[in-house]
Amino acid sequence: MKEIYLIDNNSSNTRLDRWFRRNISNVPQSLIEKNIRKGNIKVNDTKEKSSYKLQEKDRVIIYNKNFIPDKHKKKSSRYTATKKDLKQSTSIFIENNENFAVINKPAGIAVQPGTKSKKNIMDILRYTKEFNGMNPFTVHRIDKETTGLLIVAKNRKYAQLFTSMFRLRKINKTYLCIVKGEMSKSKGTLKNVLYNYEGEKKIKNIAITNYIVIDSNSNYSLLQLNPETGRKHQLRKQLLIQGLPILGDNKYRISESFNNHKNKLMLHAYKINFSINDKKFKFLAEPTLEFKKTLKEKYLKNF
Repeated sequence: MKEIYLIDNNSSNTRLDRWFRRNISNVPQSLIEKNIRKGNIKVNDTKEKSSYKLQEKDRVIIYNKNFIPDKHKKKSSRYTATKKDLKQSTSIFIENNENFAVINKPAGIAVQPGTKSKKNIMDILRYTKEFNGMNPFTVHRIDKETTGLLIVAKNRKYAQLFTSMFRLRKINKTYLCIVKGEMSKSKGTLKNVLYNYEGEKKIKNIAITNYIVIDSNSNYSLLQLNPETGRKHQLRKQLLIQGLPILGDNKYRISESFNNHKNKLMLHAYKINFSINDKKFKFLAEPTLEFKKTLKEKYLKNF
């Protein structure tokens, strides 16, 4: 018995093994390699390596599909959006076209599912009318507690385009944040070595962020941040190194309540701009009411 799958544009340029895990079953790499060698997985009636890049209109042929043990069958772990989620989602879209959407992400919700939180933006978008019949593709992330602009691709072509643009630094992002303390200069560049772990391996990366002090007093500052690199928790870590923790950041500072805004991270993805085929795109998301209230409480310039 054999089953045939026709590759469409959304799966074009995807590795055969990755396509298999995403669409057929999330099995170990060794099992995919074994069945490619046996001829149970072919492309256009030909044995191809697991690294083969599928092309539009390729035919993936799977023989004896039951070779996959039940214990390896992929289990759905997607979050199912509630009526409340969908009602709230109607107000988050800033741009919506056939290739991508730009949303204003609220605080307290992750971009993708994780070990501590199943509810996430990507799974909610699958149920919205804006993504009807389309899969949302992640092209960048912002932290769970960070608010503001997030680009979501609607097809693989634009997912690959945006991913490449981010890597080549052709997408400019501007953040606003409220920190405890004052910068020594009104503008400048932060350059730090940051570390993270992949399993037991320690990874070293350079992080670069340009900043401008919009307003400050002896206790607090409102900063504009323009990151050149995209390291995990980059802005939060770099500001902590400067001795200027972001208000509400309970991960990279000692937990501290500030009035009624405990656990509200005062970091907002404010602007984003880029060009595609000489067409310029520029998007802006106003800071949240919580952000504006905090500015007022700290006697800082408001928007």
